Amino acid sequence: MEDIGHFIGGKRVAGTSGRAQDVLQPMDGSVRGKVALASAQEVRQAVENAKNAQPKWAATNPQRRVRVLMKFLELVHKEYDELAELLAREHGKTIPDAKGDIQRGLEVVEVCIGAPHMMKGEYTEGAGPGIDVYSMRQPLGVVAGITPFNFPAMIPLWKIAPAIASGNAFVLKPSERDPGVPMRIAELFIEAGLPEGILNVVNGDKEAVDALLDDPDIQAVGFVGSTPIAQYIYGRATANGKRAQCFGGAKNHLIVMPDADMDQTVDALIGAGYGSAGERCMAVSVAVPVGQETADRLVEKLIPRVESLKVGPSTDASADFGPLVTKEALERVKNYVDLGVEEGAKLRVDGRGFKMQGYENGYYMGGCLFDEVTPDMRIYKEEIFGPVLSVVRADTYDEALALPNDHEYGNGVAIFTRDGDAARDFAARVDVGMVGVNVPIPVPIAYYTFGGWKASHFGDLNQHGADAFRFYTKTKTVTSRWPSGIKDGAEFAIPTMR
Repeated sequence: MEDIGHFIGGKRVAGTSGRAQDVLQPMDGSVRGKVALASAQEVRQAVENAKNAQPKWAATNPQRRVRVLMKFLELVHKEYDELAELLAREHGKTIPDAKGDIQRGLEVVEVCIGAPHMMKGEYTEGAGPGIDVYSMRQPLGVVAGITPFNFPAMIPLWKIAPAIASGNAFVLKPSERDPGVPMRIAELFIEAGLPEGILNVVNGDKEAVDALLDDPDIQAVGFVGSTPIAQYIYGRATANGKRAQCFGGAKNHLIVMPDADMDQTVDALIGAGYGSAGERCMAVSVAVPVGQETADRLVEKLIPRVESLKVGPSTDASADFGPLVTKEALERVKNYVDLGVEEGAKLRVDGRGFKMQGYENGYYMGGCLFDEVTPDMRIYKEEIFGPVLSVVRADTYDEALALPNDHEYGNGVAIFTRDGDAARDFAARVDVGMVGVNVPIPVPIAYYTFGGWKASHFGDLNQHGADAFRFYTKTKTVTSRWPSGIKDGAEFAIPTMR
Protein backbone atom coordinates (compact mmCIF):
# COMPACT_ATOMS: atom_id res chain seq x y z
CA MET A 1 0.00 0.00 0.00
CA GLU A 2 1.42 3.33 -1.10
CA ASP A 3 0.61 6.66 0.50
CA ILE A 4 0.54 9.37 -2.17
CA GLY A 5 0.84 12.95 -0.99
CA HIS A 6 1.64 15.94 -3.18
CA PHE A 7 4.56 17.21 -5.27
CA ILE A 8 5.63 20.66 -4.08
CA GLY A 9 8.92 22.47 -4.47
CA GLY A 10 10.49 19.72 -6.55
CA LYS A 11 9.80 16.77 -4.26
CA ARG A 12 7.06 14.54 -2.90
CA VAL A 13 5.58 15.72 0.37
CA ALA A 14 3.12 14.07 2.71
CA GLY A 15 -0.39 15.40 3.00
CA THR A 16 -1.20 17.35 6.15
CA SER A 17 -4.97 17.83 5.87
CA GLY A 18 -5.81 14.59 7.66
CA ARG A 19 -8.06 13.62 4.74
CA ALA A 20 -7.32 10.83 2.24
CA GLN A 21 -9.03 8.56 -0.28
CA ASP A 22 -8.40 5.01 -1.45
CA VAL A 23 -6.71 4.48 -4.80
CA LEU A 24 -8.34 1.40 -6.29
CA GLN A 25 -7.29 -1.16 -8.88
CA PRO A 26 -10.41 -1.45 -11.07
CA MET A 27 -9.55 -4.85 -12.54
CA ASP A 28 -9.99 -6.58 -9.17
CA GLY A 29 -11.38 -3.93 -6.83
CA SER A 30 -8.36 -4.05 -4.54
CA VAL A 31 -6.94 -1.01 -2.75
CA ARG A 32 -3.53 0.04 -4.14
CA GLY A 33 -2.95 2.82 -1.67
CA LYS A 34 -4.24 6.10 -0.32
CA VAL A 35 -4.01 9.56 -1.84
CA ALA A 36 -4.03 12.67 0.32
CA LEU A 37 -6.72 15.27 -0.29
CA ALA A 38 -5.20 18.73 -0.08
CA SER A 39 -6.46 21.51 2.12
CA ALA A 40 -6.65 25.10 0.93
CA GLN A 41 -3.46 25.76 2.91
CA GLU A 42 -1.58 23.04 1.04
CA VAL A 43 -2.78 24.43 -2.29
CA ARG A 44 -1.56 27.85 -1.22
CA GLN A 45 1.86 26.36 -0.39
CA ALA A 46 2.09 24.95 -3.92
CA VAL A 47 1.07 28.28 -5.47
CA GLU A 48 3.63 30.19 -3.41
CA ASN A 49 6.36 27.78 -4.51
CA ALA A 50 5.34 28.32 -8.11
CA LYS A 51 5.15 32.08 -7.72
CA ASN A 52 8.64 32.29 -6.23
CA ALA A 53 10.19 30.09 -8.92
CA GLN A 54 8.45 31.54 -11.97
CA PRO A 55 10.30 34.85 -12.57
CA LYS A 56 13.68 33.16 -13.00
CA TRP A 57 12.15 30.53 -15.28
CA ALA A 58 10.45 33.22 -17.37
CA ALA A 59 13.82 34.96 -17.75
CA THR A 60 15.37 31.74 -19.05
CA ASN A 61 15.56 31.87 -22.82
CA PRO A 62 13.08 29.67 -24.69
CA GLN A 63 15.73 27.40 -26.16
CA ARG A 64 16.93 26.42 -22.69
CA ARG A 65 13.37 25.87 -21.52
CA VAL A 66 12.60 23.46 -24.33
CA ARG A 67 15.78 21.50 -23.68
CA VAL A 68 14.06 20.37 -20.49
CA LEU A 69 11.18 19.07 -22.61
CA MET A 70 13.62 17.23 -24.86
CA LYS A 71 15.26 15.53 -21.89
CA PHE A 72 11.84 14.73 -20.43
CA LEU A 73 10.89 12.90 -23.64
CA GLU A 74 14.05 10.84 -23.38
CA LEU A 75 13.33 9.89 -19.76
CA VAL A 76 9.71 8.92 -20.44
CA HIS A 77 10.71 6.64 -23.28
CA LYS A 78 13.11 4.83 -20.95
CA GLU A 79 10.29 3.86 -18.59
CA TYR A 80 7.40 3.77 -21.06
CA ASP A 81 6.35 0.23 -20.11
CA GLU A 82 6.41 0.91 -16.38
CA LEU A 83 4.34 4.07 -16.78
CA ALA A 84 1.81 2.26 -18.97
CA GLU A 85 1.38 -0.53 -16.45
CA LEU A 86 0.94 1.94 -13.59
CA LEU A 87 -1.63 3.86 -15.61
CA ALA A 88 -3.51 0.68 -16.58
CA ARG A 89 -3.64 -0.62 -13.03
CA GLU A 90 -4.99 2.63 -11.59
CA HIS A 91 -7.38 3.51 -14.42
CA GLY A 92 -8.48 0.10 -15.71
CA LYS A 93 -7.72 0.58 -19.40
CA THR A 94 -5.61 -2.02 -21.16
CA ILE A 95 -1.84 -1.57 -21.38
CA PRO A 96 -1.90 -0.93 -25.18
CA ASP A 97 -4.54 1.75 -24.57
CA ALA A 98 -2.47 3.17 -21.71
CA LYS A 99 0.51 3.45 -24.05
CA GLY A 100 -1.68 5.39 -26.47
CA ASP A 101 -2.67 7.71 -23.62
CA ILE A 102 0.99 8.45 -22.92
CA GLN A 103 1.93 8.78 -26.58
CA ARG A 104 -0.76 11.36 -27.38
CA GLY A 105 0.55 13.42 -24.48
CA LEU A 106 4.14 13.15 -25.66
CA GLU A 107 3.16 14.33 -29.14
CA VAL A 108 2.11 17.67 -27.64
CA VAL A 109 5.40 17.84 -25.73
CA GLU A 110 7.19 17.30 -29.06
CA VAL A 111 5.30 20.19 -30.66
CA CYS A 112 6.12 22.42 -27.69
CA ILE A 113 9.81 22.01 -28.47
CA GLY A 114 8.97 24.60 -31.15
CA ALA A 115 8.16 27.14 -28.41
CA PRO A 116 10.94 29.55 -29.48
CA HIS A 117 9.12 29.96 -32.79
CA MET A 118 5.65 30.07 -31.22
CA MET A 119 6.76 32.78 -28.77
CA LYS A 120 8.02 35.11 -31.48
CA GLY A 121 6.30 38.48 -31.70
CA GLU A 122 5.97 40.87 -34.67
CA TYR A 123 8.04 43.85 -35.77
CA THR A 124 7.25 46.79 -38.05
CA GLU A 125 10.05 49.17 -38.89
CA GLY A 126 9.01 52.68 -39.85
CA ALA A 127 5.39 52.38 -38.77
CA GLY A 128 5.42 56.20 -38.60
CA PRO A 129 8.03 58.98 -38.82
CA GLY A 130 10.97 57.51 -36.89
CA ILE A 131 8.64 55.08 -35.14
CA ASP A 132 9.01 51.29 -34.86
CA VAL A 133 6.35 48.99 -33.41
CA TYR A 134 6.92 45.49 -32.08
CA SER A 135 5.09 42.96 -29.96
CA MET A 136 6.25 40.23 -27.65
CA ARG A 137 4.60 37.26 -25.98
CA GLN A 138 5.17 36.97 -22.26
CA PRO A 139 4.07 34.31 -19.77
CA LEU A 140 1.08 34.89 -17.52
CA GLY A 141 2.82 33.80 -14.32
CA VAL A 142 1.31 30.91 -12.33
CA VAL A 143 -1.34 28.84 -14.10
CA ALA A 144 -3.28 25.72 -13.11
CA GLY A 145 -4.76 22.60 -14.64
CA ILE A 146 -7.56 20.40 -13.33
CA THR A 147 -7.53 17.12 -15.23
CA PRO A 148 -9.77 14.01 -15.46
CA PHE A 149 -9.35 10.36 -14.57
CA ASN A 150 -9.79 8.98 -18.08
CA PHE A 151 -6.51 10.32 -19.50
CA PRO A 152 -4.12 10.65 -16.54
CA ALA A 153 -1.06 11.13 -18.77
CA MET A 154 -2.34 12.77 -21.93
CA ILE A 155 -4.41 15.65 -20.55
CA PRO A 156 -1.89 16.77 -17.91
CA LEU A 157 0.83 16.81 -20.59
CA TRP A 158 -1.42 18.74 -22.98
CA LYS A 159 -1.54 21.47 -20.35
CA ILE A 160 1.86 21.28 -18.63
CA ALA A 161 4.01 21.31 -21.77
CA PRO A 162 2.82 24.54 -23.45
CA ALA A 163 2.46 26.29 -20.09
CA ILE A 164 6.02 25.71 -18.92
CA ALA A 165 7.50 26.08 -22.43
CA SER A 166 5.95 29.57 -22.43
CA GLY A 167 7.69 30.47 -19.18
CA ASN A 168 4.87 29.91 -16.71
CA ALA A 169 4.87 27.91 -13.49
CA PHE A 170 2.17 25.24 -13.32
CA VAL A 171 0.03 23.77 -10.54
CA LEU A 172 -1.69 20.51 -11.49
CA LYS A 173 -4.71 19.06 -9.70
CA PRO A 174 -5.13 15.61 -11.30
CA SER A 175 -7.93 13.17 -10.65
CA GLU A 176 -7.69 11.61 -7.24
CA ARG A 177 -8.78 8.28 -8.77
CA ASP A 178 -5.50 7.64 -10.61
CA PRO A 179 -2.80 10.00 -9.30
CA GLY A 180 0.24 7.77 -9.79
CA VAL A 181 1.20 8.76 -13.32
CA PRO A 182 0.83 12.55 -12.82
CA MET A 183 3.10 12.30 -9.77
CA ARG A 184 5.70 10.37 -11.73
CA ILE A 185 5.49 12.87 -14.61
CA ALA A 186 6.38 15.64 -12.14
CA GLU A 187 9.40 13.68 -10.91
CA LEU A 188 10.59 13.06 -14.46
CA PHE A 189 10.39 16.77 -15.26
CA ILE A 190 12.64 17.51 -12.28
CA GLU A 191 15.05 14.79 -13.44
CA ALA A 192 15.00 16.47 -16.87
CA GLY A 193 16.21 19.74 -15.36
CA LEU A 194 13.02 21.65 -14.62
CA PRO A 195 13.67 24.03 -11.69
CA GLU A 196 12.00 23.20 -8.41
CA GLY A 197 8.63 24.90 -8.01
CA ILE A 198 7.85 25.28 -11.72
CA LEU A 199 5.64 22.17 -11.67
CA ASN A 200 3.67 21.34 -8.53
CA VAL A 201 1.02 18.65 -8.10
CA VAL A 202 -1.70 18.85 -5.47
CA ASN A 203 -4.02 15.89 -5.12
CA GLY A 204 -7.47 16.59 -3.83
CA ASP A 205 -11.17 17.09 -4.29
CA LYS A 206 -13.48 20.10 -4.47
CA GLU A 207 -11.66 21.89 -1.64
CA ALA A 208 -8.45 21.91 -3.67
CA VAL A 209 -10.29 22.92 -6.84
CA ASP A 210 -11.99 25.87 -5.15
CA ALA A 211 -8.71 26.96 -3.59
CA LEU A 212 -7.12 27.13 -7.05
CA LEU A 213 -10.10 28.98 -8.51
CA ASP A 214 -10.03 31.57 -5.72
CA ASP A 215 -6.27 32.04 -5.41
CA PRO A 216 -5.33 35.54 -6.59
CA ASP A 217 -1.94 34.38 -7.90
CA ILE A 218 -3.43 31.85 -10.33
CA GLN A 219 -3.78 33.67 -13.64
CA ALA A 220 -5.40 30.97 -15.78
CA VAL A 221 -7.16 27.64 -15.30
CA GLY A 222 -7.61 24.76 -17.72
CA PHE A 223 -10.11 21.95 -17.08
CA VAL A 224 -11.34 18.76 -18.72
CA GLY A 225 -14.29 16.80 -17.31
CA SER A 226 -18.07 16.76 -17.28
CA THR A 227 -20.13 19.70 -18.55
CA PRO A 228 -21.73 20.63 -15.20
CA ILE A 229 -18.31 20.89 -13.55
CA ALA A 230 -16.85 22.66 -16.59
CA GLN A 231 -19.60 25.28 -16.29
CA TYR A 232 -18.93 25.65 -12.57
CA ILE A 233 -15.17 26.04 -12.98
CA TYR A 234 -15.49 28.42 -15.91
CA GLY A 235 -17.97 30.60 -14.03
CA ARG A 236 -15.98 30.75 -10.79
CA ALA A 237 -12.62 31.24 -12.52
CA THR A 238 -13.79 34.05 -14.76
CA ALA A 239 -15.66 35.71 -11.90
CA ASN A 240 -12.27 35.87 -10.18
CA GLY A 241 -10.70 37.51 -13.23
CA LYS A 242 -8.87 34.44 -14.52
CA ARG A 243 -8.54 33.11 -18.03
CA ALA A 244 -10.30 29.77 -18.36
CA GLN A 245 -10.65 27.03 -20.93
CA CYS A 246 -13.03 24.32 -19.75
CA PHE A 247 -13.90 21.23 -21.76
CA GLY A 248 -17.04 19.29 -20.90
CA GLY A 249 -19.06 16.30 -22.00
CA ALA A 250 -19.90 14.87 -25.38
CA LYS A 251 -22.34 12.82 -27.41
CA ASN A 252 -20.42 11.97 -30.54
CA HIS A 253 -22.34 10.84 -33.63
CA LEU A 254 -21.11 8.75 -36.55
CA ILE A 255 -23.25 9.21 -39.67
CA VAL A 256 -23.38 6.13 -41.91
CA MET A 257 -24.30 6.92 -45.51
CA PRO A 258 -25.81 4.20 -47.76
CA ASP A 259 -22.64 4.06 -49.86
CA ALA A 260 -20.28 3.59 -46.89
CA ASP A 261 -17.97 0.59 -46.75
CA MET A 262 -19.96 -1.32 -44.15
CA ASP A 263 -17.13 -3.52 -42.90
CA GLN A 264 -14.89 -0.47 -42.44
CA THR A 265 -17.72 1.36 -40.70
CA VAL A 266 -18.38 -1.49 -38.27
CA ASP A 267 -14.68 -1.75 -37.44
CA ALA A 268 -14.68 1.99 -36.72
CA LEU A 269 -17.75 1.82 -34.50
CA ILE A 270 -16.45 -1.14 -32.52
CA GLY A 271 -13.12 0.52 -31.78
CA ALA A 272 -14.41 4.04 -31.22
CA GLY A 273 -17.52 3.01 -29.31
CA TYR A 274 -16.11 0.38 -26.97
CA GLY A 275 -12.39 1.18 -26.66
CA SER A 276 -11.37 2.15 -23.12
CA ALA A 277 -14.81 0.89 -22.02
CA GLY A 278 -16.32 3.99 -23.63
CA GLU A 279 -14.67 6.25 -21.03
CA ARG A 280 -13.47 8.81 -23.58
CA CYS A 281 -14.87 12.24 -24.34
CA MET A 282 -14.29 11.41 -28.03
CA ALA A 283 -15.94 7.97 -27.91
CA VAL A 284 -18.59 7.39 -30.56
CA SER A 285 -21.80 6.72 -28.64
CA VAL A 286 -24.38 7.27 -31.42
CA ALA A 287 -24.46 5.60 -34.84
CA VAL A 288 -26.81 7.24 -37.36
CA PRO A 289 -27.44 5.07 -40.42
CA VAL A 290 -29.22 6.85 -43.28
CA GLY A 291 -32.09 4.79 -44.67
CA GLN A 292 -33.74 1.69 -43.23
CA GLU A 293 -31.78 -0.69 -45.45
CA THR A 294 -28.50 0.87 -44.28
CA ALA A 295 -29.65 0.58 -40.66
CA ASP A 296 -30.63 -3.07 -41.03
CA ARG A 297 -27.28 -3.96 -42.61
CA LEU A 298 -25.37 -2.03 -39.96
CA VAL A 299 -27.17 -3.57 -36.98
CA GLU A 300 -26.92 -7.06 -38.48
CA LYS A 301 -23.13 -6.71 -38.67
CA LEU A 302 -22.77 -4.95 -35.33
CA ILE A 303 -24.58 -7.53 -33.17
CA PRO A 304 -22.08 -10.41 -33.52
CA ARG A 305 -19.13 -8.01 -33.22
CA VAL A 306 -20.42 -6.53 -29.96
CA GLU A 307 -21.25 -9.99 -28.63
CA SER A 308 -17.71 -11.18 -29.33
CA LEU A 309 -15.90 -8.24 -27.67
CA LYS A 310 -13.21 -9.51 -25.31
CA VAL A 311 -13.36 -7.86 -21.91
CA GLY A 312 -10.40 -8.55 -19.66
CA PRO A 313 -8.13 -7.29 -16.90
CA SER A 314 -5.93 -4.32 -17.63
CA THR A 315 -2.84 -6.52 -17.85
CA ASP A 316 -4.32 -8.69 -20.64
CA ALA A 317 -2.85 -7.24 -23.83
CA SER A 318 -5.34 -9.21 -25.94
CA ALA A 319 -8.42 -7.67 -24.28
CA ASP A 320 -10.47 -5.17 -26.29
CA PHE A 321 -11.22 -3.19 -23.17
CA GLY A 322 -10.96 -3.48 -19.42
CA PRO A 323 -13.10 -2.52 -16.44
CA LEU A 324 -14.70 0.82 -15.70
CA VAL A 325 -12.87 3.08 -13.30
CA THR A 326 -15.02 2.60 -10.17
CA LYS A 327 -17.95 0.58 -8.87
CA GLU A 328 -20.02 3.79 -8.93
CA ALA A 329 -19.19 4.32 -12.61
CA LEU A 330 -20.23 0.74 -13.36
CA GLU A 331 -23.56 1.13 -11.57
CA ARG A 332 -24.20 4.44 -13.33
CA VAL A 333 -23.74 2.88 -16.76
CA LYS A 334 -25.90 -0.11 -15.87
CA ASN A 335 -28.63 2.26 -14.69
CA TYR A 336 -28.53 4.02 -18.06
CA VAL A 337 -29.01 0.68 -19.82
CA ASP A 338 -31.97 -0.05 -17.54
CA LEU A 339 -33.36 3.37 -18.41
CA GLY A 340 -32.97 2.76 -22.15
CA VAL A 341 -35.00 -0.42 -21.89
CA GLU A 342 -37.68 1.43 -19.92
CA GLU A 343 -37.73 4.20 -22.55
CA GLY A 344 -38.48 1.70 -25.29
CA ALA A 345 -35.15 1.34 -27.08
CA LYS A 346 -34.37 -2.15 -28.38
CA LEU A 347 -31.45 -3.69 -26.47
CA ARG A 348 -29.86 -5.94 -29.10
CA VAL A 349 -26.82 -6.85 -26.99
CA ASP A 350 -26.91 -6.78 -23.19
CA GLY A 351 -23.59 -6.68 -21.36
CA ARG A 352 -24.92 -5.96 -17.90
CA GLY A 353 -24.50 -9.51 -16.62
CA PHE A 354 -20.85 -9.89 -17.59
CA LYS A 355 -18.61 -11.40 -14.91
CA MET A 356 -14.85 -11.82 -15.18
CA GLN A 357 -13.72 -15.18 -13.84
CA GLY A 358 -11.05 -14.70 -11.23
CA TYR A 359 -11.80 -10.97 -11.07
CA GLU A 360 -15.30 -11.04 -9.59
CA ASN A 361 -14.69 -7.87 -7.59
CA GLY A 362 -13.58 -5.88 -10.64
CA TYR A 363 -15.79 -3.28 -12.30
CA TYR A 364 -16.53 -5.11 -15.55
CA MET A 365 -19.34 -4.76 -18.02
CA GLY A 366 -19.82 -6.23 -21.48
CA GLY A 367 -20.65 -4.17 -24.53
CA CYS A 368 -24.25 -3.03 -24.95
CA LEU A 369 -25.97 -2.17 -28.24
CA PHE A 370 -29.27 -0.29 -28.51
CA ASP A 371 -31.30 0.02 -31.70
CA GLU A 372 -34.28 2.25 -32.53
CA VAL A 373 -33.18 4.94 -30.10
CA THR A 374 -35.02 8.23 -30.55
CA PRO A 375 -33.85 11.80 -29.84
CA ASP A 376 -36.33 12.26 -26.99
CA MET A 377 -34.73 9.46 -24.92
CA ARG A 378 -32.35 10.28 -22.08
CA ILE A 379 -29.90 7.63 -23.28
CA TYR A 380 -29.57 9.77 -26.42
CA LYS A 381 -29.52 13.16 -24.74
CA GLU A 382 -27.08 12.40 -21.91
CA GLU A 383 -23.47 11.24 -21.83
CA ILE A 384 -23.33 7.64 -20.60
CA PHE A 385 -19.53 7.28 -20.53
CA GLY A 386 -19.50 3.52 -20.82
CA PRO A 387 -19.46 0.67 -23.37
CA VAL A 388 -22.89 1.49 -24.80
CA LEU A 389 -23.62 2.30 -28.44
CA SER A 390 -27.01 3.64 -29.57
CA VAL A 391 -28.32 3.37 -33.12
CA VAL A 392 -30.59 6.25 -34.13
CA ARG A 393 -32.15 5.61 -37.55
CA ALA A 394 -32.54 8.51 -39.99
CA ASP A 395 -34.53 8.41 -43.21
CA THR A 396 -32.52 11.10 -45.03
CA TYR A 397 -29.12 12.76 -44.98
CA ASP A 398 -30.65 16.06 -43.79
CA GLU A 399 -32.38 14.27 -40.93
CA ALA A 400 -29.07 12.67 -39.96
CA LEU A 401 -27.23 16.01 -40.14
CA ALA A 402 -29.84 17.63 -37.90
CA LEU A 403 -29.11 15.20 -35.04
CA PRO A 404 -25.60 16.42 -34.13
CA ASN A 405 -26.56 19.98 -35.08
CA ASP A 406 -29.48 20.02 -32.65
CA HIS A 407 -27.74 18.18 -29.81
CA GLU A 408 -26.62 20.00 -26.67
CA TYR A 409 -23.05 18.78 -27.12
CA GLY A 410 -20.71 19.52 -30.00
CA ASN A 411 -17.43 17.78 -29.31
CA GLY A 412 -16.75 15.32 -32.15
CA VAL A 413 -18.63 13.87 -35.12
CA ALA A 414 -17.85 11.66 -38.11
CA ILE A 415 -19.33 10.69 -41.45
CA PHE A 416 -18.57 7.48 -43.31
CA THR A 417 -19.17 7.67 -47.04
CA ARG A 418 -17.55 7.24 -50.46
CA ASP A 419 -19.22 10.44 -51.72
CA GLY A 420 -16.87 13.44 -51.66
CA ASP A 421 -19.72 15.91 -52.16
CA ALA A 422 -21.59 14.55 -49.14
CA ALA A 423 -18.45 14.59 -47.00
CA ARG A 424 -17.59 18.15 -48.00
CA ASP A 425 -21.13 19.38 -47.35
CA PHE A 426 -21.21 17.62 -44.00
CA ALA A 427 -17.87 19.09 -42.87
CA ALA A 428 -19.07 22.58 -43.81
CA ARG A 429 -22.54 22.42 -42.26
CA VAL A 430 -22.23 20.30 -39.12
CA ASP A 431 -22.27 22.35 -35.89
CA VAL A 432 -19.51 20.44 -34.11
CA GLY A 433 -15.93 21.39 -33.29
CA MET A 434 -14.03 18.32 -34.56
CA VAL A 435 -15.09 16.42 -37.67
CA GLY A 436 -13.93 13.10 -39.09
CA VAL A 437 -14.43 11.94 -42.67
CA ASN A 438 -14.08 8.15 -42.58
CA VAL A 439 -12.18 8.74 -39.31
CA PRO A 440 -14.21 7.75 -36.24
CA ILE A 441 -12.26 9.60 -33.53
CA PRO A 442 -11.20 12.93 -35.07
CA VAL A 443 -8.73 14.02 -32.40
CA PRO A 444 -6.48 16.46 -34.28
CA ILE A 445 -2.74 15.92 -34.48
CA ALA A 446 -0.79 17.85 -31.89
CA TYR A 447 0.03 20.91 -33.99
CA TYR A 448 -3.67 21.57 -34.63
CA THR A 449 -6.00 22.52 -31.80
CA PHE A 450 -8.43 20.29 -29.90
CA GLY A 451 -11.80 21.65 -28.81
CA GLY A 452 -15.53 21.13 -29.10
CA TRP A 453 -18.42 23.53 -29.41
CA LYS A 454 -21.66 24.29 -27.56
CA ALA A 455 -21.89 22.65 -24.13
CA SER A 456 -18.68 20.73 -24.77
CA HIS A 457 -16.43 23.79 -24.36
CA PHE A 458 -16.43 26.97 -22.31
CA GLY A 459 -13.84 29.57 -23.25
CA ASP A 460 -12.35 31.14 -26.35
CA LEU A 461 -9.22 29.08 -26.98
CA ASN A 462 -8.64 25.36 -27.55
CA GLN A 463 -6.09 22.88 -26.23
CA HIS A 464 -2.69 22.28 -27.83
CA GLY A 465 -1.47 23.69 -31.13
CA ALA A 466 -1.11 27.45 -31.52
CA ASP A 467 -4.08 28.14 -29.23
CA ALA A 468 -2.20 26.69 -26.26
CA PHE A 469 0.55 29.29 -26.59
CA ARG A 470 -2.04 32.05 -27.00
CA PHE A 471 -3.82 30.86 -23.86
CA TYR A 472 -0.69 30.74 -21.70
CA THR A 473 0.82 34.05 -22.84
CA LYS A 474 -0.13 37.71 -22.98
CA THR A 475 0.87 40.08 -25.76
CA LYS A 476 2.75 43.29 -25.03
CA THR A 477 3.06 45.85 -27.84
CA VAL A 478 5.83 48.46 -27.81
CA THR A 479 5.78 51.68 -29.85
CA SER A 480 9.31 53.09 -30.01
CA ARG A 481 10.75 56.43 -31.16
CA TRP A 482 14.31 57.60 -30.47
CA PRO A 483 15.35 61.27 -29.81
CA SER A 484 16.59 61.96 -33.34
CA GLY A 485 13.06 61.50 -34.61
CA ILE A 486 11.30 63.58 -31.96
CA LYS A 487 10.14 67.11 -32.77
CA ASP A 488 10.40 69.89 -30.20
CA GLY A 489 7.26 70.91 -28.33
CA ALA A 490 4.34 69.12 -26.71
CA GLU A 491 1.77 67.27 -28.79
CA PHE A 492 -1.82 67.44 -27.53
CA ALA A 493 -3.63 65.59 -30.32
CA ILE A 494 -3.93 61.82 -30.13
CA PRO A 495 -0.86 60.24 -31.75
CA THR A 496 -1.26 59.05 -35.33
CA MET A 497 1.14 57.58 -37.86
CA ARG A 498 0.77 60.42 -40.41
